[in-house]
Amino acid sequence: MNPLSFLDYLRTHVRLVTALSYIKRIKSLSKITDINDPVKVKNVICSYPCKNSRKQLLADAYDYYVKYKGFKWDKPKFKKESRLFFLPYEQELDLLINNARFKMGTFLLLLKETGMDCGEAWNLKWIDIDVVRKTVNVTPVKNHNGRVLPISDVLLSRLLRLPRKNDRVFSSKSLDRFRSLYERYRNKLAVKLNNERLKYVQLRSFRHWKGTQLYSETKDIMYVKWFLGHKRIENTMVYVHLVNFESNQYITKVAKTLSECEELVKLGYEYVCDVDGVKLFRKLK
Repeated sequence: MNPLSFLDYLRTHVRLVTALSYIKRIKSLSKITDINDPVKVKNVICSYPCKNSRKQLLADAYDYYVKYKGFKWDKPKFKKESRLFFLPYEQELDLLINNARFKMGTFLLLLKETGMDCGEAWNLKWIDIDVVRKTVNVTPVKNHNGRVLPISDVLLSRLLRLPRKNDRVFSSKSLDRFRSLYERYRNKLAVKLNNERLKYVQLRSFRHWKGTQLYSETKDIMYVKWFLGHKRIENTMVYVHLVNFESNQYITKVAKTLSECEELVKLGYEYVCDVDGVKLFRKLK
């Protein structure tokens, strides 16, 4: 395999950071089997000792290699496992922000306040910061929607204190390199503070916390969907199940027909999810 020419091919289809991750996966497969034999590669991927989400990533990467080489194969599809992500406490996020160096701490605070995907935050440009309105313009990644989000005076001040080396706010090495530095810092802080939970706080955990916090405060799933830039409500619904409400805070109702749904909405009920063929609604007492 010629990595450079394959990289050029990938860059016509995906972002650079994604292209580099695909090449990594192809190289990992090449250490196990003949990557020019799609049948063998498929067998390796299907029997690989990892989660289905990882298998799907390998299949997605190899699919580009197949197209690049002009091969044919029957791309496998894997059902993603349903699992809840680790949700940190706000004070744990604040510990990570306040003990980090200035630039990293500012980046983490941006993630906490806006719930941005870390790729969106990493690509933030100076022109995206509106000093007058105290907002940031989010250029979407991962098929998200673009949006304009408010930021605090503290975050705005910290952003403006960062050195301006080019058009990007966090002008530095790759996001993968930054993530590695963060994880090393996080693990050291966990040992220093004797808090093992900190080791589980990924960069995406800040986004998970923000989405959950927003839903807890607003009870408005459509607002959370907009704020996080989701295109599919299914991606936002997970935050509903992560909020622990007292059982006596709500009156719950179920609806089986469209007219019943409309009636409940008129009465102030909010849709929660589908359960056993019916739609569950609730409203505060």
